[in-house]
Amino acid sequence: MKARYFAAALAASVALGGGIANATDLEVTHWWTSGGEAAAVAELAKAFDATGNKWIDGAIAGSGGTARPIMISRITGGDPMGATQFNHGRQAEELAQAGLMKDLTAIAEKEKWKELIRPASLLDSCTIDGKIYCAPVNIHSWQWLWLSNKAFADAGVAVPKNWDEFVAAAPALEAKGIIPLAVGGQPWQAAGAFDVLMVAIAGKDVFHQVFKDKDETVAAGPEIAKVFKAADDARRMSKGSNVQDWNQATNLVITGKAAGQIMGDWAQGEFQVANQVAGKDYTCLPGLGVNEIISTGGDAFYFPLLKDEEKSKAQDVLASTLLNPVTQVAFNLKKGSLPVRGDVDLAAANDCMKKGLEILAKGNVIEGTDQLLSPDSQKQKEDLFSEFFANPSMTPEDAQKRFAEIIASAD
Repeated sequence: MKARYFAAALAASVALGGGIANATDLEVTHWWTSGGEAAAVAELAKAFDATGNKWIDGAIAGSGGTARPIMISRITGGDPMGATQFNHGRQAEELAQAGLMKDLTAIAEKEKWKELIRPASLLDSCTIDGKIYCAPVNIHSWQWLWLSNKAFADAGVAVPKNWDEFVAAAPALEAKGIIPLAVGGQPWQAAGAFDVLMVAIAGKDVFHQVFKDKDETVAAGPEIAKVFKAADDARRMSKGSNVQDWNQATNLVITGKAAGQIMGDWAQGEFQVANQVAGKDYTCLPGLGVNEIISTGGDAFYFPLLKDEEKSKAQDVLASTLLNPVTQVAFNLKKGSLPVRGDVDLAAANDCMKKGLEILAKGNVIEGTDQLLSPDSQKQKEDLFSEFFANPSMTPEDAQKRFAEIIASAD
């Protein structure tokens, strides 16, 4: 019954979109290349193809840090794609200000995006000088600790309920040859783990004082010193991970070679592809089981200005398709993220997604650091924590000093 409803709704959206009359190919660039991500992006492609147009997949391997410079170079160099993924926040701010991005305000107003998209900060991140330049597609939260139930059973210890219990279990895990904490070598992974520790240990107010208010005194103070102590524990527990990509680190958890991973809810897509069940095969602790807050980061699609009129029309159809309620459900169930629309049925959500929805409903949210820091400041932070996790000789005190300097000059 539900399948027939979705099919009918999608058919109706296609008819309303009018895409069939002006069918055209549209290249879409993104960095979703892991198994779970590929399954999710296939849902977007299928929905767009159903309009009579054709999604030309432009996946770029290596995560956002590798893909974004390539995307930006193509747009500024006169070889724009039809649409491109960026994270919610300021990553495309300069491109929009330079007049290189399509204004979606008319579509957003026609389809009442302001009434449908929750939280409002997502659309705010798309808005520059009063105009809307992107279509949000999901809410991804970083604040999760993913645990392998098998790893803890093999080590003979109970699955932890919070970060302190997890740290206490590390010696028993290591005695069985299990890596306590999987952290890949990409700089954004270490920086993201630190941000998660900050919210869990220091709390929402301190997080905002540091990243929103750019308060260097707080960044150099005792509350953040506690966070660096926890980051030092995380560094010690992650020794021996020896993987680069985030999904490789997730796979260590899936296979029980590692006990846990601090990673965003996109990790759920990997558990799903591996046929693992939330609550049975793995456990999720939002806010590390300490402070149940989630960030409202995630992904949005921007549309570079194109001279080809037919492709420009196809961009409008794609923007509408991405926010279609059927597309929102199909994509986010595969991606492990939450939908940006507040009016969709997620009865099929698993236990971890339901936890995220409950936290979102309570309003226990923060903005992602991509929304609060410029790309340059974010890169400085990533470089610091990449070095910190890779270099045991860097003390927490020295790292905190450098962190405070980054915050002092952040924009």
